[in-house]
Amino acid sequence: MIQERNVRGPTPLGDVHGGRSSVGVVNRRLVPVVQQLALPLDAKPNSAAVERPVDVVLAAIIVALIAFGVVMVYSASAVQATLHMHDPQFFLKRQAAYAVVGLCLFFLIGAADYHRLYKLTYPVLGGVGILLLLCVVGLGHTGGGATRWLALGPVHVQPAEMSKLALVCWLSYSLAKKAEKVKTFTVGFLPHLLVAGLFMVLCMKQPDFGSSVVLLLLTFTMLFVAGAKVGYILGASILGGVFGVLAIMSSEYRRFRLLAWMNMEAHRADIAYQPFQSVVSFGSGGTWGLGVGKGLQTLYLPEAHNDFIAAIIGEELGFVGILALCIVYLALVARGVRAAFRAPDDYGSYLAFGISTMFGVQAVLNLCVALAILPTKGLTLPFLSFGGSSLLVNAAAAGILLNVSRQGMDQPAEEPETPETPDVELAPAEEPAEPGEHEESVAEALSDLDGAASKRVRPPVRVLDEEAV
Repeated sequence: MIQERNVRGPTPLGDVHGGRSSVGVVNRRLVPVVQQLALPLDAKPNSAAVERPVDVVLAAIIVALIAFGVVMVYSASAVQATLHMHDPQFFLKRQAAYAVVGLCLFFLIGAADYHRLYKLTYPVLGGVGILLLLCVVGLGHTGGGATRWLALGPVHVQPAEMSKLALVCWLSYSLAKKAEKVKTFTVGFLPHLLVAGLFMVLCMKQPDFGSSVVLLLLTFTMLFVAGAKVGYILGASILGGVFGVLAIMSSEYRRFRLLAWMNMEAHRADIAYQPFQSVVSFGSGGTWGLGVGKGLQTLYLPEAHNDFIAAIIGEELGFVGILALCIVYLALVARGVRAAFRAPDDYGSYLAFGISTMFGVQAVLNLCVALAILPTKGLTLPFLSFGGSSLLVNAAAAGILLNVSRQGMDQPAEEPETPETPDVELAPAEEPAEPGEHEESVAEALSDLDGAASKRVRPPVRVLDEEAV
């Protein structure tokens, strides 16, 4: 927390202002603006947190998801890789490399103090905005009818994935800095909505409707948690819904995709082919699935290793496998919310809650699309779908979450030292008195009482006359 302190001391200027020192005023004028923007109000580095243990449950969930993702990417992509790349392990090798880098990134960021991130808030936010703009102006790589990637040699970067984490970091910083001003419209609500809206417009221009929805949900959720007025959020939600309807109706391919989703049986051979085959995958898996590597829908489902990898999991592991996957994601979100409640400051709380929301929202939307509950949106399943940008961004976000949970953990209480019992010498027990001596002592005590009663002076008794009475 940055506080303006009015320092008083022996200074010649102090007498000019009637005894009040002007050092505090001078200090406030000399504090650079960059320093004011460098720290959230209550975020303070904690060097002692390095010695604290990590959240083993959270770390195990992330490692298990990444490893499981590598296995399922290979199972879902072996047929397509053989037909198109002439190498059944083409996607496996790439995903395994991304997984190794992602795990290193996860543990490195998890070991670093998350309070150092706020100094990178604006550079990261501006850099991601520039990358999104480059995709829009025509420098991006086009694939699947959308320009969502930037080609950096053999590596394709997807700025839309980075924008989610960048927005969460900036919202956490801004909300922690503004504190009670979050309840105001001009300071606490409108600036956050404008920045999120700018990122959403850049994603819509690619076009990437799904990422725009995720950014909007992240913004509203974090504003609600920070204490923004519900009326502002409801009003903005209605306005966002109106813009969403206009965006769908104004775009021909979005309108056709929505109509095909509403009538999948009639369009299962054209526009609704992918979601229809995804539903078939879930149905063919049954309760226990066909077994890993034994699914047949990889022959028919396009891009099965990307956005629709959940359909292959449902076919090969069945309903039980999908249920277990949902439980794992629920546990991941629960550990993140737990870290948010136990964070040492508001900045850490907002970071943990925003990252947990990001994981949960993307998982729910992806599963809903794979089950044809929602129209196709092009969102990845966190840690499982093929792609370096998604996996590395999610691994970095999980590392931040791990560090927040690490700093919020209570240190093990030291066992109090048991004081040594002092040696107490017991007095030797007295010999019991003989029966005759006990009776004589009682008799003497009774005689003493009788003597004292006889010597007591009694007050004179006044006898009243019966007639007087």
